Amino acid sequence: MTDAPNIPPQSQDHMPADEHKMKPAPDYAPRHPGVGKLKDKVALITGGDSGIGRAVAVLFAREGAKIAIAYLDEHQDAEKTKELVEAEGSEAILIPGDLGRKSHATQAVEKTVQAFGKLNVLINNCAQQWLDEDLTDLDEETLRRTMDSNVMSYFFTTQAALPHLGKGDAIVNTSSVNAFAGMGSLIAYSTSRGASLAFTRSLAANLADKGIRVNSVAPGPIWTPFIPGTMPAEQVEDFGSGTPLGRPGQPWEVATAFLFLASSDGSYFTGQTLHPNGGMVVGA
Repeated sequence: MTDAPNIPPQSQDHMPADEHKMKPAPDYAPRHPGVGKLKDKVALITGGDSGIGRAVAVLFAREGAKIAIAYLDEHQDAEKTKELVEAEGSEAILIPGDLGRKSHATQAVEKTVQAFGKLNVLINNCAQQWLDEDLTDLDEETLRRTMDSNVMSYFFTTQAALPHLGKGDAIVNTSSVNAFAGMGSLIAYSTSRGASLAFTRSLAANLADKGIRVNSVAPGPIWTPFIPGTMPAEQVEDFGSGTPLGRPGQPWEVATAFLFLASSDGSYFTGQTLHPNGGMVVGA
């Protein structure tokens, strides 16, 4: 059982924010010994430097995968995640840059294949978010940054990855509870996560005959750098307390959903969404 964390007021002035500045630190650590669910697999994880991406990287490494960590510019967090992957006895490479640019997304896949010889699992997870309580105040630059990071990067990275994926391989996209329930203060972000959900379902139908499974994970309130990077300091203190479980989730509790969908455990799942959200009931 994970206890509710004691989260003091805090905020950061940039997005993506930094995990190493958060108090308390998010809990990414896997809870169980690995059993080889991803033995000999190679996974590319976008937004893999921190938060959910870090937890997925460490868990996948424990299960035998080699990891490519794509991220924007959070170098200190990324180096830490690389160390954590290596501590699990695996290998990792770091690929910094803006995946919202098609040329870089293509390079990220190419670097992964050059380093490890193949690609089996693509985790489209990178994202940015900003509060936009008044839609008329949402400027074009912020809207485009949101869509480039949260939608276009998924298209570009997947386009580059598909020639390397085959029967039995998997794509898992990050969506959000906000794609289902909406969020009045996160209109652009919620819209982008709705797009990733539709992308998942459509791509799953497109690739089913190739044996490539495509699914998504729709987290609820999770203690990641998104939170101090987005919310006013005074709101952070109560973050996640409104869920039925009365607390925010930790990244490790979300990573297990990604592992299920990426491994043969989820072999009969495609076009589906898992909901680690603390008990909020939303449409499937």
